[in-house]
Amino acid sequence: MPTGLAYLIVVLVWASTPLAIKWSAEAGAPIGSVMLRMGLALVAGALILLVLRRGVRLDRRALASYAAAVPGVFGAMALSYHASQFLPSGLLSVMFGMAPLISGFILQALPGSTRLRRWHWIGCGLGVAGLAVVFADSLTLGGGAQVLALAMMLSAVTLFSASGIAVQRVAAGLDPLQQTVGALAGSMPCFLVLWLASGEPLMIPLSPRGLWAVLYLALFGSLIGFLCYYLILSRLHAASVALVTLITPVLALTLGMLLNQETPSPSMLLGALLILVALGAYLFGDRLSRRRAAREAARP
Repeated sequence: MPTGLAYLIVVLVWASTPLAIKWSAEAGAPIGSVMLRMGLALVAGALILLVLRRGVRLDRRALASYAAAVPGVFGAMALSYHASQFLPSGLLSVMFGMAPLISGFILQALPGSTRLRRWHWIGCGLGVAGLAVVFADSLTLGGGAQVLALAMMLSAVTLFSASGIAVQRVAAGLDPLQQTVGALAGSMPCFLVLWLASGEPLMIPLSPRGLWAVLYLALFGSLIGFLCYYLILSRLHAASVALVTLITPVLALTLGMLLNQETPSPSMLLGALLILVALGAYLFGDRLSRRRAAREAARP
């Protein structure tokens, strides 16, 4: 697949995923909806592996990699689906755009990680300020329910970021499809237990657009988008890939307003803008650090 096409697919899938999550959970069964999505994605991924005559690795390092991915699949998605009932879809994307900043914070506590520089800290500070504005706005307009939903999203992004770092540190050498199928297989029992404990109906209530949203998320959000992401990650510089997190929140906010009649308040838009500026400053700091390191390495 051409790199440009893969990049476009990632941008479109990541931008439309928050709205699809909101539609699939709108009938009041968020856990059942996400479990159905992941189950369909697991079946589709397993069938692709079967057609390609490739199995799922079950050695110790591979199992460790699957286990490391479970918090990012089960934990992050369960929290995101529940929060989607109380937050605009565009805000879900903005919150997930903070993943690079949160990853930077987490890495500071791990040995052998690159230390954050001035631009990184400026980005982190702006991100915290933007998050504070969004929380204050939600407390004023939406009360406790929206604040709790924002706390869930912050927890979801933290789990997603920590899980990604853990998978990288395990370094099992799995290809993207094997990693995806293994992570989904490890997450399904967790979704099943949570679904049974949640008291949601056994017949998952889905509107027609909710059903199509689940199918879209299973095929594109959990399989095609993920595979294209790893494809561009293997061909492009990490900074170019990270720009996706700057582009998608803007598109997601636009889709929410056009297709779901969402009207974010001026304060919420200000907070979202601060978070996007924070992400831009953080990525700019990354680029400066790499250039400085390259100049130092080139000195005789």
